[in-house]
Amino acid sequence: MENLKTGRFYGQTNSTIHMDFATITDTEYTHDRVDWHYHDNAYFTFILDGKVIEGSKKEVYNCTAGSLLFHNWQDAHYNIKPKGFTRGFHIELNESWFNNFKLYRDNLQGSFAVANPDVKFLFYKIFREAKMQDGLTALSTEALLLQALAQMQGDSTALAKQTPLWVGRLKEILNDNIAGKFTLSELSAMLQIHPVHLSRDFCKYFNCNLGEYVRKLRIEKAFALLPNSNLSLTDIALTCGFADQSHFLRSFKSFNQANPTAYRKLLMRAC
Repeated sequence: MENLKTGRFYGQTNSTIHMDFATITDTEYTHDRVDWHYHDNAYFTFILDGKVIEGSKKEVYNCTAGSLLFHNWQDAHYNIKPKGFTRGFHIELNESWFNNFKLYRDNLQGSFAVANPDVKFLFYKIFREAKMQDGLTALSTEALLLQALAQMQGDSTALAKQTPLWVGRLKEILNDNIAGKFTLSELSAMLQIHPVHLSRDFCKYFNCNLGEYVRKLRIEKAFALLPNSNLSLTDIALTCGFADQSHFLRSFKSFNQANPTAYRKLLMRAC
């Protein structure tokens, strides 16, 4: 089984940035299949465009644009790439830096998919910082990484506690129909809980209110669609459930302090 050293990934490397705490690699996937292998460092894979299947000893992940995976060091896996263009953004964590944060390290074991949209927004910001490459890129990137790890550590702690069945069911309903125009009464009926119970306890498990969470899911979906040049911003807005492009622009800026056109230029294939 091959052991890949720092900064090495299968495919065409578009760019590599070495920092004191991490190595960032922008890669186009060119291999139809990559056999079992592992990496020297713990790292994140963020799929920016296209599709890839990644399998570990525990699970198989069908990744599309916007998928975020974490791999602890030396965790073996394989990759299968369906036909078409696929681009990934990798952040390897230097061992000495990662070991300084024992609480995060000990709670992040093996390979797993990161579903929290807030964490994904942080990785889009890291991607943007990597493309800016100014005197503050390293400082901003390290701060964003620590934010992401802290959020993931909190998610890991929350998972260890007993979570009501309706929480998982609600995530499925909302993720399966991003553009759905649900009312509180309709969602409560689907979950078989009282509307007061849903609105009161929602923040406890999602760290925001119901409307804010739906808006996050829609922006997350919009990010995944931005590399598709066949879709206009209006197309993306309507697909994601926004009333029109102006509502989409306002929501996007509220989460990312930038406009979708700027991110689209960064996310297009030319690197």
